Amino acid sequence: MKAVIQRVTNARVLVNGEVISEIGKGLCVLIGICNNDTEEDLKYISRKILNTRLFEENGKRWMKSVKDMNYEILCISQFTLYYRLKGNKPDFHHAMGGERAKEMYDQLLATLGKDHNPDKIKDGVFGAMMNVQIFNDGPVTIEIESPVKAVKLDDKEAESSNS
Repeated sequence: MKAVIQRVTNARVLVNGEVISEIGKGLCVLIGICNNDTEEDLKYISRKILNTRLFEENGKRWMKSVKDMNYEILCISQFTLYYRLKGNKPDFHHAMGGERAKEMYDQLLATLGKDHNPDKIKDGVFGAMMNVQIFNDGPVTIEIESPVKAVKLDDKEAESSNS
């Protein structure tokens, strides 16, 4: 599982021109789910989203997490995070498909809500074409991937290219 986390002053999601979700200060998180992700990966990503210190306190940077500050989180499912380029064309065969991905994504949202304030967890519409408006604060953007997956994907690709 992969998360691209952006510290924002505000963010919102529109589908067909209609605002579906919006947040004030907090994090906008793009979530990619790999085809072999497990609950262990989900828990890792959830813990990192909630506890990574991206906010300042008393003028000192990197002191507080979104959870510490009781800020909001806007999650957006984004299968394109698990791309591999084949020439100039992206290939998404590492991304988890359809219904399984939606179940895992919904479980991630539930886990974030359980470990934070459920009213502070917002999301877009799974599988929809979305317009995501992000007002990046800093700008601060980091990428986190569950460690087991990053190694396994790279090893499998190395094996296939050596064959």
